[in-house]
Amino acid sequence: MNPESTLNQLKAASPQGQLPSSYGVYFKNTLVALCHALEDHLLESSPTDSDQKPLVLVTFQQGKWYLQEAERYWDLAQHSGDVAIAALSDSGFSTHRTSELENVSLVELDPEDSLVHEWNLIIVAPTYRAMLLCHELSEEEYLPEGQPSVDMERKFYGMWTFDPELVAKSAEILIERFRPYNSPLCDRLRQQLQDILNTKGLPQTDMTGVVNRIVTYLQTSQQQLVTMTRQTRELWELEGRALKISRNLNANKLQAFLRMAQRVDERDEANPCACLQVSALSETVGQLLDLPTLQLRRLRLAGLLFRIGLVSAPREIFLKTSRELDEVSLTFWSDRAILSAQLLSAMPELAPVTHIVKHHLEYWDGSGKPDGLRRQDIPLESQILGLVSYFQELTQSRGSRSARSLSDALEKCQARSNTRFDPQLVDTLSHIVRLTEMGLMQLPDRPSQLPNVWLEEA
Repeated sequence: MNPESTLNQLKAASPQGQLPSSYGVYFKNTLVALCHALEDHLLESSPTDSDQKPLVLVTFQQGKWYLQEAERYWDLAQHSGDVAIAALSDSGFSTHRTSELENVSLVELDPEDSLVHEWNLIIVAPTYRAMLLCHELSEEEYLPEGQPSVDMERKFYGMWTFDPELVAKSAEILIERFRPYNSPLCDRLRQQLQDILNTKGLPQTDMTGVVNRIVTYLQTSQQQLVTMTRQTRELWELEGRALKISRNLNANKLQAFLRMAQRVDERDEANPCACLQVSALSETVGQLLDLPTLQLRRLRLAGLLFRIGLVSAPREIFLKTSRELDEVSLTFWSDRAILSAQLLSAMPELAPVTHIVKHHLEYWDGSGKPDGLRRQDIPLESQILGLVSYFQELTQSRGSRSARSLSDALEKCQARSNTRFDPQLVDTLSHIVRLTEMGLMQLPDRPSQLPNVWLEEA
């Protein structure tokens, strides 16, 4: 049996040996929320013909964890083709009614198999792919505090993604890890996987709803964890512990948002550093305007997160030329800004940042979206973000259009002065461009303080 985790095998098989930007350390509570978000998307889909139903592969570590979800998997099986469930055979693992369904197969793991330390969910459907791969920290990695006594505080290396190629490769890896237990089952699973992968011509599912659900469930999971902790701790100990958990969960949520932003940049091959550059230049404009430190921090973070509403946008959007992008309706871009704000609203601590992102497409003359705000009614940080994001896009090549020089991009902004943009902000941007062209400063390509998510990727 292969001692290498599914995560490590996927990393070894991936280009440049890299995992998606969602890779990190998660609390069990967070992973439960992520699993339920992916499963609920499957439950909401209409059952299709038998040869078109999704393939579901899942590992539960122990049979008792499966039994907690067995009724849920009864429903999931009605919407699926083959469902393969692996766990240690304990606590009546094979006796639940779900286990008796014709399309549900159990894989009873050997206690020495490294799969008993993993928690995986892979869904391969004809119109989308989704997965969550996790591996629990070892006893040594839990030091110095040791393994937590509260189950929901357990930690896992994990990642989630909708990337079709990564999901398909992970399914192949996990099926082969089941082979020592049931080779005929694995042959059947591989055949169903291949049949789904060979299905062509079906419209791909827009995963916006799933992303929304993930963020909502993360928010709910935080509330549930704090409630559970209150029931298991003495009051004097609880407050400090709950605060620590809350901070950790907030960090996980912010990390998820930042990784969504990275994912957008990765999909946009024409502008793969948009978030970093917009954040950096927005911060520079704010500094020239002598904004207070708190406002600069919010502006910097808004620049990093303003595109997360594009995380599930059709790939065609990223393949358009610059002119075609300009012709996409303001309503479309405003809807994506609103979606970004809706995602961020799941974290109340980010309310000021959410407000900035929501209104960055308001126009100086009142013709923008979503609320038709004009002049000083538009938050200053939103005005800065709107101007800088427009300028930055012009400086990147897209399709047959070459990248504009800084001067040319500035001229485009000046042409929209007093209609789309505040003239004074355009003047401030022009100072930065002139200083850059004179060699007195360099146009910043990353903000002064970069979150660990980006630092780890750099």
